[in-house]
Amino acid sequence: MKPIYIKRKTTYEKRHSVKMGELTTKVIYIKKYFFGLPIKTLHKYRETYYGETKDCKDCVLFV
Repeated sequence: MKPIYIKRKTTYEKRHSVKMGELTTKVIYIKKYFFGLPIKTLHKYRETYYGETKDCKDCVLFV
């Protein structure tokens, strides 16, 4: 097993966008791991309603 590796994980989250309101979308996290412990999130992006991929900075988590 490598000491440092990168892993991609897809989860469904409820997001809130200004234009569309509440939206359940796939969010993909790319994280760096060190011996199985997550160190840092390298990139986080989401899939839109139309199938495009966008950065998660333009929408906030709807709780």
